Amino acid sequence: MPHQPAVPADPPVTETTAAAAADGTVTVAGVSVDTRHWIGGRRVTSATTFTDVSPIDGAPLAEIARGGAAEAQAAAAAAAEAFPGWAATPRAERARLLHAIADGVEKRIEELSQVETADNGALLRSHRRGVMPRVAHNFRFFADRLPQLDHDDFETRGHTNHVSWDPAGPCVLITPWNAPLMLATWKVAPALAAGNTVILKPAEWSPLTASLLADIAAEAGLPAGVLNVVQGYGAEAGQALVSHPHVRRISFTGSVPTARHIAAAAAANLTPVSLELGGKSPLLVFADADLDLAVELAVEQYDNAGQVCLAATRILVESSVAEEFTERFKTRAAALTQGDSRDAASDLGPTIHPRQLEKIDGFVQRAIAAGARAVVGGGPNTGLGGLYYRPTLLADVAQDSEIVQEEVFGPVLTLQTFDTEDEAIRLANDTRFGLAATIATGSPERAERVTAALVAGTVWVNCFFVRDLRAPFGGSRHSGIGREGGDWSFDFYCDLKNTVTAPNGWTNHG
Repeated sequence: MPHQPAVPADPPVTETTAAAAADGTVTVAGVSVDTRHWIGGRRVTSATTFTDVSPIDGAPLAEIARGGAAEAQAAAAAAAEAFPGWAATPRAERARLLHAIADGVEKRIEELSQVETADNGALLRSHRRGVMPRVAHNFRFFADRLPQLDHDDFETRGHTNHVSWDPAGPCVLITPWNAPLMLATWKVAPALAAGNTVILKPAEWSPLTASLLADIAAEAGLPAGVLNVVQGYGAEAGQALVSHPHVRRISFTGSVPTARHIAAAAAANLTPVSLELGGKSPLLVFADADLDLAVELAVEQYDNAGQVCLAATRILVESSVAEEFTERFKTRAAALTQGDSRDAASDLGPTIHPRQLEKIDGFVQRAIAAGARAVVGGGPNTGLGGLYYRPTLLADVAQDSEIVQEEVFGPVLTLQTFDTEDEAIRLANDTRFGLAATIATGSPERAERVTAALVAGTVWVNCFFVRDLRAPFGGSRHSGIGREGGDWSFDFYCDLKNTVTAPNGWTNHG
């Protein structure tokens, strides 16, 4: 997932470049967006702001209220005050309100798509077709799952055990910039369904659709204080939120260094955390694979300009087919169109921020200086200028090199070869990450063997990015702690209780 610095330096407070109206709103892609926080059912301003800029053309979009300790305290107080009432709300009513939020999302899919494309630079067509419909589905899935949340009673020496899921309390949800609203609602929906109140802290590089979500939730009738949105930087608003004693759950998607800071802050209050972190996932291509399919799977890793935590950025190809695979890959990659994310013809848009582009190019140039060969790409797309980085494939890379071991989070893949199945598994597992893996093979038996040996939270066989909310999601090693999705989400966002009742223990004393 996206990698902000562990403790980001405070950027300068800028003069307003995208002036807000008197009511705190700006117009982005023809849509009115409020730039203030949403706390306790009302809009709250801050003394300072930060500038939100579109990665498509570098145009300032808005001056966003910049939260800190005061706003974090207000949001935590609002969430704590609203918690008893929301926790006591019957499951059926909570589910109804989540469906109402989904209805609101579906009515505004075009607006949400336009705003998020302007804000984070991902393809408009992807937002329309997949991302925003998935936002609505996140709410509907957990609304529908909630009534099914149950465990069969069981007996111990005649005593009945009954398991229940109790709301845990206020939750802080810190979300990334690469799929802002979809990944936010992946956390918000189960937290609300479980009966918790929420404080959402969106990434400062793409905060706008979180503000629109607050409007949609309020219009759906969600009670004041149940959902709060605090904007700002991790070292300011984020740190104040994750260290607050009112908070009973923290879910974070982002970088390993930031996760360490969050875990340390949470430890002081013994607050449970769920961490979905980086990836350096492999794509293993065996000689018996359908090479056309394997190439399509490899090129698909450039989705969202490579800014996808699950991306299989390490292409491992069996030596006997490596040359043919490479030639087919070059032909397929050359057919990709890079350009304005709002253009239906574009396959790749820009990277999110100048800092991210600089980071990506730094990885690539250091790798080339160390002996890597750019088979495809190898630098910024100077023809487009701005934040566009050419889809890149680097060969002749050593297993212990930085480019193989560290997450780049951009449109950069590496190519390595192997001779045996055991060598493929060894190379695949030889990083500190363990988020996902993809296998291309024509042998079900090999797929079963290799899958069993891989260290990964998700393995795809002859496919990629097929996601079902019923499945657990998370990573191993430095890719994270915990699993969310399906009932695993409720296990995290709830306090599980076991009630043991004695046999024939009911005596009527009149």
